[in-house]
Amino acid sequence: MSNALVTRNFPIPSALGSLEAYVSAVHQIPMLTQEEEQDLARRFVEESDLESARKMVLAHLRFVVHVARGYSGYGLQVGDLIQEGNIGLMKAVKRFDPTQGVRLVSFAVHWIRAEMHEFILRNWRIVKVATTKAQRKLFFNLRKSKKRLGWMNAEEVNTVAKELGVPAATVMEMEARLNGRDIAFDAPVDAEDDEKPAPSAFLIDHGADPYYAVETESEEESSLGTLHRGLVKLDARSRDIIQRRWLKDGEKATLQELADEYGVSAERIRQIEANAMKKMRALFEA
Repeated sequence: MSNALVTRNFPIPSALGSLEAYVSAVHQIPMLTQEEEQDLARRFVEESDLESARKMVLAHLRFVVHVARGYSGYGLQVGDLIQEGNIGLMKAVKRFDPTQGVRLVSFAVHWIRAEMHEFILRNWRIVKVATTKAQRKLFFNLRKSKKRLGWMNAEEVNTVAKELGVPAATVMEMEARLNGRDIAFDAPVDAEDDEKPAPSAFLIDHGADPYYAVETESEEESSLGTLHRGLVKLDARSRDIIQRRWLKDGEKATLQELADEYGVSAERIRQIEANAMKKMRALFEA
């Protein structure tokens, strides 16, 4: 029985179970010979046969697992990397050209790693560490280019920069980013701890500046004075409505309560209130 026929009814391994069970399942799927792979690829390209594409994907899932394990040092779940790599594998199958004479695995490795790289860059840190093309290249090559632990000296920086074809300044910047860590903006700091304060501790506290304190107090006094002058200019009924609707401590009077007291409709009380607010607003805007 050919490998192609064996994979025909093989169920797609579930990613919802344990990682060990998934890895065991994909390694039980037979690999394709070059002839079988070429035949499936041609049927997919020429006839849009999705079953052929499915067989090619299934036969290469084990390769995605192998690639994902190579990125386990970034602190992300291998299962998540495998899922992203599987997306890359499917993209590769869709774009694979059997007339080029290469195996699918050689063509797919680029797409698999590309999806994993994007996932790592999105999730490795809260703050992005690699945005430019040179930084992205460094992110995945700097660790294996370093010859020892600790910060690199000038000679090592120049060597890595030359090997990767990037400026030395970019190497030093990326090394600093990789050796850094995310810090909460307003994380609490233990008084007995030697760690640096959170970034929020370095913000300017304008409230502690006497100039701003006096300025704020002066603005408040000015606003209160304007409010008092505005109330004085209102007639007694309008002033009572504004005070009981907006300036009273505790429960405020409703339009209907004031309407019953003054013997008018609630709509009339609303109109009186609106006219009074308009007069007072003019004083504040002057």
